[in-house]
Amino acid sequence: MKLQAILMQLLSGLSGGMLIYLIAVGLSLIFGTLRVLNLAHGAIYMLGAYLCVWLTSSFGHIIPGMFWWTLLLAPLLVALFGGLVEVLLLRRIYGWHFMYQFILTFALILIIGDIVRLVWGGGFYSITYPWPLAGTVKVAGGTFPLYNLFLVVIGVSIFAGLRALLHYTRLGKIIRGVTYNREIMNALGENVPAVYTMVFMLGCWLGGLAGALATPLVTVSLGMDMTVIIQCFIVVVIGGLGSLTGAFIGAIILGLLEAFGIMVIPQLAIAFGFILMAVVLIIRPYGLMGKREYE
Repeated sequence: MKLQAILMQLLSGLSGGMLIYLIAVGLSLIFGTLRVLNLAHGAIYMLGAYLCVWLTSSFGHIIPGMFWWTLLLAPLLVALFGGLVEVLLLRRIYGWHFMYQFILTFALILIIGDIVRLVWGGGFYSITYPWPLAGTVKVAGGTFPLYNLFLVVIGVSIFAGLRALLHYTRLGKIIRGVTYNREIMNALGENVPAVYTMVFMLGCWLGGLAGALATPLVTVSLGMDMTVIIQCFIVVVIGGLGSLTGAFIGAIILGLLEAFGIMVIPQLAIAFGFILMAVVLIIRPYGLMGKREYE
């Protein structure tokens, strides 16, 4: 295998992994703090993608650089939607059996899917690469899309930003405190329900941002949430449920495995993630960065 091909696949795997990370980290953050495994997180990603396409196509001819404005607006709208979901629905079932969470979040998949179908129909949509990232960059004699490199930068920046938020700010310390012991934080006078709402909105914001960023790369259509939620669960299981660092490492591993694996054994391309998850679960059932709850 030539050096050029290796570098191309390496960059491709990193960019794909960073996109999955942006989705999976929201899922992991919500589970780590709220202890809710949000099955509808892929639908949140899909909602962000549709909002990006709609805003760009509706106002792109009026407002220059509308895609970049959309990266601000679409995730914000998705986060507001997530806040309503948490306050009106999820808040009512905290502490209940996890099966109620599964039923509710699965119902949200159907509801969001029907909303998308009602508003935007069942067609297929896409947008072009935004300026100034529409070109390519030379790497080892080959060319690689500049936008994909931008995704790598965004993914690493989000990872660093989340770590800084959780470890070096007062809000982050409150979130970590609520994660470890909700009752004690409530006794100390912290508004635990408000923290839960903020965390759920942040997770939805990350999912909406990933959806908006994915629009130049994927076809936006109904059902796009199903594939991505499977990849998200693979990533969070590999990294460890609730671990943000684990989600980052897991996304990189999955992205690189798929990028290089398809060159070596293309017949197993669809199964790489499941094989990796099975191996990790056998060796370390709580994930690479997860912690064993019961010794």
